[in-house]
Amino acid sequence: MFQESNHQKDTSQEKIQSRPTSRLDSLVRQGAQKMLQYAIDIEVENFIQSYKDHVDENGYRLVVKNGHYDSRDILTSIGKIPIQQPRVDDRKLRQATGAESFNSAILPKYIRRSPSLDNLIPMLYLKGISTKDFPTALAPILGDQASNLSSATVCHLKEQWLKEYETWNKRDLSDKQFIYIWVDGIYFNIRLQDATSCILIVMGADSQGNKELLAICDGERESKLSWKAVLLDLKQRGLQDPSLAIGDGALGFWAALPEVFEHTAEQRCWVHKTANILDKLAKNLQGKAKGMIHEMYMSPNKKTALKAYEQFIAVFEDKYPDAVKCLIKNFEQLFTFYDFPAAHWVHIRTTNPIESTFATVRLRTKRTKGCGSRNATLTMVFKLTKEAEKTWKKLRAFKLLPFVFAGEKFIDGEPVNEALKSAA
Repeated sequence: MFQESNHQKDTSQEKIQSRPTSRLDSLVRQGAQKMLQYAIDIEVENFIQSYKDHVDENGYRLVVKNGHYDSRDILTSIGKIPIQQPRVDDRKLRQATGAESFNSAILPKYIRRSPSLDNLIPMLYLKGISTKDFPTALAPILGDQASNLSSATVCHLKEQWLKEYETWNKRDLSDKQFIYIWVDGIYFNIRLQDATSCILIVMGADSQGNKELLAICDGERESKLSWKAVLLDLKQRGLQDPSLAIGDGALGFWAALPEVFEHTAEQRCWVHKTANILDKLAKNLQGKAKGMIHEMYMSPNKKTALKAYEQFIAVFEDKYPDAVKCLIKNFEQLFTFYDFPAAHWVHIRTTNPIESTFATVRLRTKRTKGCGSRNATLTMVFKLTKEAEKTWKKLRAFKLLPFVFAGEKFIDGEPVNEALKSAA
């Protein structure tokens, strides 16, 4: 009896001692779950907001939130954390523009373990988290990866990634042919000191159809000088004249392009063009106008596209001359894609390859106190984009790319050379 009582006493003491730890673990798990859930919700909301102006003929958005996926447990050092990811319905956007479907950079599909440092540190940095707060933010989520995590460790990682960026930014490009390039200027409100500064992005597709990040630099989006510096650097490192460049019509890039790559054709982004035109029309007409614009760049041949183009002008030029003026601007560069393989049109009509990647990277928060350094911002954008690059898909009909680079002619997407028709 005496031994049994002692055993019961010991057991009760163990239970009493374990209670504070259990409660603490529970609180830590709850905090980690709330933080990760909040980050995922914000990421989805930013993606949806980036396409808020994209609507169908009835004025309904092409990208909306559609409930949530089933809850799934993410394994961390403090146990399983239940996460319920918002569901994004972007099917209409993909049908209309060929954009790739949304994929979370924070919590990729099928992940069952905590996100990596390569994703979380850059994301938190760009959202304004200071280096000294990283241990608190990361330790509950990363588990073993966060052991001995400190401000010094984070700074060391940032220095290591900066070296990776600097090495990457000097790499030789002469061993590849890049047939298509996409360009854009991405604004980051909270980190760059100059309000007019942005990150200049160049993405390319090589002769095997692989998409690759070519340049990440800071500069002014509208500045010809900034874009020329980027292009000259790429050329000096071996980039040959791409066959086609795709970008927003407002970029200073277009003034710089022919001075560096004189043989590169130009394609203006139809998504940006559509948004700019609709902005100059009454709300009740935007659905109809969008449908008419859609016919221009989704027509099977240039002749049909030009009929839709002329019809739009005839309908709107009297009452909405600014909208028509916006459409007419860069007329030739809007229909360049018809001179390239039809299988590639979905990739080259818009800048969606860049837009879809940076929808989760772009920030729309207010500027924080104490802007980060230029190098640190470039490094963090580089790390996030290189992680995203792992998921980029090949271009369709990539076997045609070497022929495009060689200068073979295509009319309405079909090769003039009979021998190429089988490949097409």
